[in-house]
Amino acid sequence: VGNQAQYYFLVLLAILVLFFLDAIREMRKYSSPETTEATHAHLDAEMQVNMKLFRAQRNFYISGFALFLSLVIRRLVILISQQATLLAQSEAAMRQAQSATTTAQSLLAQNQASMAQNDTNEAHDKEVTELKDKLSKAEKAIEKERKDKEALKSQAESVNKEYDRLNEEYRKLQARLDAAGGELKKDA
Repeated sequence: VGNQAQYYFLVLLAILVLFFLDAIREMRKYSSPETTEATHAHLDAEMQVNMKLFRAQRNFYISGFALFLSLVIRRLVILISQQATLLAQSEAAMRQAQSATTTAQSLLAQNQASMAQNDTNEAHDKEVTELKDKLSKAEKAIEKERKDKEALKSQAESVNKEYDRLNEEYRKLQARLDAAGGELKKDA
């Protein structure tokens, strides 16, 4: 559309330039000194020349003004076109900026959510660490109790063996005593 409009504008400009040049040629033709000297003798002929000169000047001013206005209109069209382009670009830039702002806000929200998640994860990690410490302490206590139990068990077994040994020794001594007491009764 823009190229076609420029083509039509150039055609219009060429026609206006032709009208302008024709008006200049007519003005020179009717304002030359030999034309005025020859027509001074005849008033009617002089009036005809002055009327044609007036029309040539009128056409000169009209075509010149039309040429000037066409250039002004072309410049206005170019400026309006550039303004429309800039407006479209600024709207696109605003939409892009709003999209970037929305994206940045969503990323910040995600970042804050992940930071909150990290905080809760850190709290959970701390709690897990504390529970692991308690578990390891409990395992150590259980291990200590198991060792104490084994020590008590081995001590009980050794006490039991010692008791059995002493009981056996007591029984032997009792048997000896009974045997020695029976001999004393026989001797007495």
